[in-house]
Amino acid sequence: MPSYNVHEAKSNLSKLLAQTARGVEVVIMRAGKPVAQLVPYREKAKTEKIPLGLWRDMVTETPGWEKGMSDEEVDALFGGKL
Repeated sequence: MPSYNVHEAKSNLSKLLAQTARGVEVVIMRAGKPVAQLVPYREKAKTEKIPLGLWRDMVTETPGWEKGMSDEEVDALFGGKL
């Protein structure tokens, strides 16, 4: 993976972009330490959209679901102390 200091990268940005477009990853260094990496752009994979309301009428909330449970309720739910 080729690396360039910041001054070289600024002076040769078009060349670096052309390399990156061909699939070459380029590292940009400052004071001998890597600070950035140019990588080829990749289109995100198309994902199937989930229609809004997919779970409508299939999931119901139990009243009080948001309140905390007492130790006794936890014991009853899980069959004893955890």
